[in-house]
Amino acid sequence: MKKTYKIDVDCANCANKMEQAARQTAGVADATVNFMTLKMIVEFEEGQDPKAVMEQVRKNCKKVESDCEVYL
Repeated sequence: MKKTYKIDVDCANCANKMEQAARQTAGVADATVNFMTLKMIVEFEEGQDPKAVMEQVRKNCKKVESDCEVYL
């Protein structure tokens, strides 16, 4: 299952950091961050709860870029 989320990030480098953090989160099969559209597309692993996984994605993104935001 894929879902798209609105994000708030200041630069392309920060967006890349967020993408890597999201990809390394348990329950995420793949993630793509588009700085130009300010969107994150997350593909979840089979049987995962998207809401619970996205809470962890948000925490992991905040670790690498403290002033970013992922709107759930």
